[in-house]
Amino acid sequence: MDDKRIEHIVMTPKCKTGNSTTLIIERQALEPPTENGNDNVHVAGGDHKGIVINKQAINVTNGEISPPHLCLQFRVFLVSTQTGKHTQESRTLEFWFCDTCSETEQPTVAQEFFRELVAPQEFPRDYVGFIKKIIKLMQHKYSSIKKLEVELKQLEEPISLPTRPLSTDEAVMDQVVELTIEKVLELIESAYPNPVTVIDIAKEHGWEVSAVEAKMKELQEKGVVKAMEHGAFTRVVHQDTQVQVVKQMPTMASSKQPTIAIITAQYCEKLAVDSMIENKETFVRYTTVGTPTSPDMTDGVPRVICRFGESNVYTLGNIGAHRIVCTKLPTVGHTREAMTAAGNTTTRLLGTFQKVDFVFLVGVGGGVPHYTDYNKHVRLGDVVVSHPTLINKKYVYVYCESAKTNENGNYHFETKEYCPPNLGLQEIAVNLKQQSENEISPPWQEYLKEGIESLGNQAEHDFKAPPPESDKLYMAIGDRDVIEVAHPIAPQDATNKRMEGCPRIHLAPIASGRQIARDDQLRQKFATRFGALAFDAEMDAVVESILGNCRESFAVIRGISDYKDGSRIKEWQPYASLAAASVMKAVICAMDPPTNV
Repeated sequence: MDDKRIEHIVMTPKCKTGNSTTLIIERQALEPPTENGNDNVHVAGGDHKGIVINKQAINVTNGEISPPHLCLQFRVFLVSTQTGKHTQESRTLEFWFCDTCSETEQPTVAQEFFRELVAPQEFPRDYVGFIKKIIKLMQHKYSSIKKLEVELKQLEEPISLPTRPLSTDEAVMDQVVELTIEKVLELIESAYPNPVTVIDIAKEHGWEVSAVEAKMKELQEKGVVKAMEHGAFTRVVHQDTQVQVVKQMPTMASSKQPTIAIITAQYCEKLAVDSMIENKETFVRYTTVGTPTSPDMTDGVPRVICRFGESNVYTLGNIGAHRIVCTKLPTVGHTREAMTAAGNTTTRLLGTFQKVDFVFLVGVGGGVPHYTDYNKHVRLGDVVVSHPTLINKKYVYVYCESAKTNENGNYHFETKEYCPPNLGLQEIAVNLKQQSENEISPPWQEYLKEGIESLGNQAEHDFKAPPPESDKLYMAIGDRDVIEVAHPIAPQDATNKRMEGCPRIHLAPIASGRQIARDDQLRQKFATRFGALAFDAEMDAVVESILGNCRESFAVIRGISDYKDGSRIKEWQPYASLAAASVMKAVICAMDPPTNV
């Protein structure tokens, strides 16, 4: 190459219509360009040296007509601060990479480029700023991107701005929680197997006691809630499960002792797992903590408040050749105190059933989207099984205690990392994933169908898959503005294409931590650094209890119900719980039969 030729970033318009503009931004080696009075070319100087703007469309492909290596599409919903008017625009980025960037590296480069381009702190809100940022990123940071084709298309104005769903924590911040029959049932189910009183529910959310009583009466009439002693209420369990209330667990024969424990945190997760178990019997051990407090006068009627604490629910039965015990953590909220109590519940479980060698944590989680890589992209209804990364095999579960910014602007994460000494369950998951890529119908697809049929009469929880169009991928770019990113499309040569009605398995570490779960950008940075494909609602105390009680084999299985930590909107939670339970059953059925019968 002539020594005088210097690499420049050249922007050229490709075509323009009444509502769209397409531009090509390309890396080209040019002789030091001069405008020479040419009104059609602008050669930038100063801070923008190395950038050339062609003002008229010219042929810049140099005879190349190659399809793009990757494509990414998203919609921008912007709100004018002056007029309050909404504008909606579709933006498409097509990527071509230099020969030095391998095919496996390309999706990661495109993902990082896109995330930096739409970073909320400096999101370019006008056309010129957006193009300028693309050029600057190509010039100074992303040297492996050879060419970008950018299409900006104005869409019809939306009737209303879409809202990014909030987490449970965000939803209760600075706003009053509306008293509804669904909310009261959610609180009762969350506390289960601990009963809760009307007064405690009312006090927690600042509701009128009489209003809560009215909702509780409706739930009783529907047959989903029943009254207990001391003015407390609890959930009526699914009708096909026999329930025995006991002061302590009865002694059982050695052959009946479970060797596998399954831990859930939400009521719909427990229902999903129970639907996979045969010959079920459930034991509930109620324990009151402390003594009743002084009577409280409400409407002139004295009521006794009694706090229920360490109650336990154990469902026993069979999955395949294995004896199972399934429990639900009695937790309300995501406080550290609640999760410590979850650790204590786990310790009691493993102390009660001492033949348990394998532990599964099964339920919902939040997926980590990959905007450009179809194979890595986690969608709603998919299942992530905890598994070490190929690079770092030290952990399958990582909890973020804090995130701090270094002087250079990078984040330092304080973490606790966990890995079972025995990765046998993870090896089974690898085999199942490989089989699913070759088989037309993997085993969990059938288990999922059976579960949906079994739970079909659960009026309060619909376990069928929500409509695919409800799987929206939003990014927040400020307080009011939102990006909707299109899901990546399967490449033509993809061997593992999605099958309708069949969740895809992903193998990766699972992460947690409220600080990172609340921040879209921070969560993505953490996920990239630690290789995580799912977040859940802080189960580190449970994992610590499993390892502290010398159980060497555990797996965390998360059905994806949102793109945060699983605690957002409820629509996908039942189906995602059942998808996770179905994969769990496939793993258990592939395990060697127990030898200690």
